[in-house]
Amino acid sequence: MNKIVLTMASLRMMSGSIEIIAAIVMLRLATVEKALLVNAGLALVGPLVLLATTTIGLVGIAEKLSYGKMLWVIAGVSCLFIGILKK
Repeated sequence: MNKIVLTMASLRMMSGSIEIIAAIVMLRLATVEKALLVNAGLALVGPLVLLATTTIGLVGIAEKLSYGKMLWVIAGVSCLFIGILKK
């Protein structure tokens, strides 16, 4: 199996596990205020996992992409982050 694909899949499984654990923690805390705090922590995890997974994937295909295509990918990822982070 390709090491890059394995790393990307592992990051996504870790992210999903964190989400499930956070849901269990929210249920155990049983208050809206504390659940919102846990949810705020998850707001940091999602974009970081997206960035890490995308970066690993781009490193894996960097030699196969032309500079023009690489710029399009970077522009797309930038648009995602602008959309996520803009209030």
